[in-house]
Amino acid sequence: MRELDETAGGGPIGARLAAWRRHRDLTRDDLAFRTGLALDYLAGLETGREWVDRRGRLAALAAALRLDVADLTGQPYPPRGQEHAAVRAVAFHLRRSLVRRQPDTAPGMLLGELEERTRAAAQADSAGDEHHLALALPELIEAADHALAAAAGPGREEAVRLRVDAHVLAAGLLRRLGYKDLAWMLLHRARPGTREPLPVLVEEVRLLIDFGLPEYALARAERAGADLELPTLAAVAQAMAGRRSEAERLLATAAERAADAREAALVIAARAAVAAEVGDAAGAADHVRAADHAALDGAHRSSLLVVAAAAEARQDRADQAAVRLVEADAAAPLRPRLDPFARDLVAALTDRTTVHTAAVRDLAERAGLRTGEEHRRVPHRPAAAGPRSAGPAGLGPPHRLASLTSGASLIPLSA
Repeated sequence: MRELDETAGGGPIGARLAAWRRHRDLTRDDLAFRTGLALDYLAGLETGREWVDRRGRLAALAAALRLDVADLTGQPYPPRGQEHAAVRAVAFHLRRSLVRRQPDTAPGMLLGELEERTRAAAQADSAGDEHHLALALPELIEAADHALAAAAGPGREEAVRLRVDAHVLAAGLLRRLGYKDLAWMLLHRARPGTREPLPVLVEEVRLLIDFGLPEYALARAERAGADLELPTLAAVAQAMAGRRSEAERLLATAAERAADAREAALVIAARAAVAAEVGDAAGAADHVRAADHAALDGAHRSSLLVVAAAAEARQDRADQAAVRLVEADAAAPLRPRLDPFARDLVAALTDRTTVHTAAVRDLAERAGLRTGEEHRRVPHRPAAAGPRSAGPAGLGPPHRLASLTSGASLIPLSA
C-alpha cells in the first residue's frame, strides 16, 4: 500500500507537489520546463497562493514527477465522519468480491427484486448519495453474481445486464474514492465474455480521464459508437490535451443528439467543464448560468457548481465562489469532499473570502483539510517512493496503466 507523507492527511495539492519536487531533486525551473507551466504558477501552488483546477495541469505535474495523479491529490482521503468512513469501507468489501470463488447455481434473489435494488442504487448514484450507494453495493454485487450463475434461458441476458450495471456503479464509487486500480479491475470483472457493454466503456473513459490519460480515453471512446455521454467525456479529454476546437465539435454533436431538457443541460455543463479546462473562466461562468440546473440530478448539479466555483475564483470573486461550493456540498454532500479539485479550491478560498469565511472553513473542517498557514507549517518530507508511486525510472502514468492492463485478465488499452 502506498505510504502517506505528512501532507496526505489533508491539504492542498501544492503541498505534496513541493514535497515530491524536492524528493526528485528538481528545481521549480526544472518543473516549469518539464510541464510547460509558468514558474509563478508553480511557486504559487507550493506556497498556497494558487490551486489546481484543470485536469491537464494535474496530469502534466504528475507525469513530470513520474507519479500517479493520486500521489499529488492524496487520494483516497482519510475518512472524516461516520458516513465517509462507511463509504470508504466499501473498498474492502468490493476487493473481497474480486477474489471470492464463483457462486454456486443455487437460486438467489429473483431477477425482479435484483432489478429493483439495482434501480435504487442507480438513483442514489444519480442523486450523489454516496452513503446509501455504498451501503447497497456489497450485497448488490453478491446478488448479481448469484443471479448470473443461476440464470438460464431468456433470463440470462437480463441477469448479465443487471450484473454489469451493478459493477459499473461500484466502479464509479471506487473511482471517486480514489481506488482507481480496483475500479478498473471491477470493470473487467463485469464484462460478459469478450463483449464490452456500453456502460463499461463509458466508465472506462471516465477512469482514464481521472488517470490523466486523455489520449487513451479518446481511443476508448471511439470504440463505443453513438451515445450522448461519450462525446461529452471525449470533449473533456480533448480539452485536457489542449484541443478546444475538437472539443467544441464533439459538443456540437452531443447537442444535436440531446433528446430532452436533462440531456441538453448535460451538454451545457460539459461546455462549462471544457471552458474551465482550457482556462476560459468567463466562458465557463457563462455556460453555468445558461444551464438548466433544475433539469440536472444532484450529482451532476454538484459537479457543475464546483466548475462554477472555480470560474468565479479565477475571476477574483472569492465570495461568489464560496457560495457555489456551499451549494455544491448541499446538492451532493460527499461528492465535493471526495473531489480533489473542489478540495483544492476550498483550501485556497479560506484565506480569500471576506463574507463567507466561516462557511468555507466549515467545508474544510468536514473534508479534513489543512488550510492557510496550517498547511504551510507542515514539513515537506515525502515518504520513500514505493512501487505504486515511482515505478521504473523515467516512466510516468502511461507506463503504469499499461503494465496494469498487460495481463490476460485485464482490459487492454489498445483501441
